[in-house]
Amino acid sequence: MSLIAFFGALESGLIYALVALGVLMSFRTLDFPDLTADGSFPLGGAIAGISIVSGIDPWIACGLGMLAGAAAGVVTAFLHVKLGILQLLASILVMVALYSVNLRIMGAPNLPLLGEETVFSSLVTNENGYWMRCVIIGVVVLIAKLALDWFFSTEAGLSMRATGSNLRMAQAQGINTSWMTIIGMAISNSLIALGGALFVQTQGGADISIGIGTIVIGLAAVIIGETIIPAKRIWLITFAVILGAVIYKLFIQVALSSNTLRSIGFGSQDLNLITALLVVIALQLPSIKSKLLSGRRT
Repeated sequence: MSLIAFFGALESGLIYALVALGVLMSFRTLDFPDLTADGSFPLGGAIAGISIVSGIDPWIACGLGMLAGAAAGVVTAFLHVKLGILQLLASILVMVALYSVNLRIMGAPNLPLLGEETVFSSLVTNENGYWMRCVIIGVVVLIAKLALDWFFSTEAGLSMRATGSNLRMAQAQGINTSWMTIIGMAISNSLIALGGALFVQTQGGADISIGIGTIVIGLAAVIIGETIIPAKRIWLITFAVILGAVIYKLFIQVALSSNTLRSIGFGSQDLNLITALLVVIALQLPSIKSKLLSGRRT
């Protein structure tokens, strides 16, 4: 794997680290199986893209994308807590609806950003582009991580964790679990949408299909991170899922660059197949690790 390919994988991994943090919020903190991510990721990209084309500052465009993602999360949570629709079904309904919404926003299946001002324009040059984008995205991810760490240490954050751990107990303690779910889903999808907003600026355009498999990548990153660094402290958990996203993308790059796989017929067209295989392996990591540990004890 070349140096440029390494930094490309690192850049992608850092973007999907934001997705992983969002998935951590929904799946792990709230125990809410949320497929809205496949719609909120391109939603953030679409909003950011159309804002940039309209002459809005790229950072403000990212903020608008986050707000749109938060709104999508609120709708999903509202369908569940207020209308009584099952969590998974509510998220699927919003995900399907967002496909049409994203098409409406962009006015076409794709929106080019070539030649437009992006968050990378002022610092990135032809000489440092392959690593400077990683630095900028890394700073954004670090800010998001620290903000989540702080939030989870507050009373609202602890209430949200209690809501996901034991809903009835949280209600018995006087916690408004409905509001905790709505707020948590808003935060989750705002982070995912921010990832989409940054993604379209690295790719030079937004596309309606960029959200396919987003939730799979986010969940795999969380599982890989938790397996590598099992932890109870929230700051270490958030670090683990970020690391999981980067490792996951590096694995994908290594697999695509493998001469062995190429010799047996695998190529770039098999990206989704390789992704699915890696996710299966990631899902099996906890059981493999437990078997290895039990074997050592005996």
